[in-house]
Amino acid sequence: MTKFLVLYHSPVSSAEQMGSMTPEQAKEGMDLWMSWAGRTGEGLVEFGMPLGDGMTVTPDGASPSKGHITGYSIIQAESLDEAVNLVKDHPHFHAPKGSAVEVIEFAPMPGM
Repeated sequence: MTKFLVLYHSPVSSAEQMGSMTPEQAKEGMDLWMSWAGRTGEGLVEFGMPLGDGMTVTPDGASPSKGHITGYSIIQAESLDEAVNLVKDHPHFHAPKGSAVEVIEFAPMPGM
């Protein structure tokens, strides 16, 4: 099995999304995520977490991240196509319009 990084993109930060939810909406959202986790089964390696603010660091310094990555998970599958199928009906698609899920294969490290 190959591992894949799943990145959740949204035009609205995780803090903004969660901060505007009622307790009932938060429970409903978490129920959707738990249902997805159950359907994914052994394909789900790490449930992941929402992500907050970040910094982009270069040799010249650091500045606030401009990306809209709001969370991550790690899954495993036999192929990229199979990994994509694991996220086709993902609860992240209930997030604000413009949200997306990105699936990236972990590449093997030479010599390891």
